[in-house]
Amino acid sequence: MQKVKIEAFQVIGISIRTTNEGAKAEAEIGQLWQDFMAKDIPSKIPNKLNTNIYSIYTDYESDHRQGYTAVLGCEVSTLEEIPAGMIGLEVAGATYSKSSVRGDLQQGIIVEHWNTIWNQDLNRAYTTDFEVFGEKAQDPRDAEVDFYIALKE
Repeated sequence: MQKVKIEAFQVIGISIRTTNEGAKAEAEIGQLWQDFMAKDIPSKIPNKLNTNIYSIYTDYESDHRQGYTAVLGCEVSTLEEIPAGMIGLEVAGATYSKSSVRGDLQQGIIVEHWNTIWNQDLNRAYTTDFEVFGEKAQDPRDAEVDFYIALKE
C-alpha cells in the first residue's frame, strides 16, 4: 500500500444503493457489472477521457458495514451531458491508500481484496473509494486492478 494524492475527477455511469450485509453487495454489484457490460454502457457515455472503468463506492451511511452507493462508469471531461438512466459524479481530490490485486476476476479476487482492506488499520475517510479497471484488466483471467481508499487528512 502506498499513499497517493488524487486530483478531483468526474465520472458518468450507472449506480445502485447497496450494503455489504449478508453478501448483498456482492450479488447486486455483480448484477450492476452485468448490466453495464450487456447494455454496453461505456459506448453510451459522452466525453470519455479514456477506456478505464471505475467502480466507485460513495455516499457511505457511516462505514463499510452500512449502506453506500456503488457506481460503475468512465472518467469524463464534463458532466454537462448525462444520458437518461445514468448519473454524473464528481470525485473530490484527496489522499488515498493505493493497492493492487492481480488474478482471475471470476475467482473473487475483488471481494477478497476488500476483505483484506476492511481488516486493515487504515484511517479511512469513508467519502469515496474506487477501483480502476484499466489496460492491465483487459484479460479477466489475468487482470490487475488498482484500489484507492480515501484517507482522513
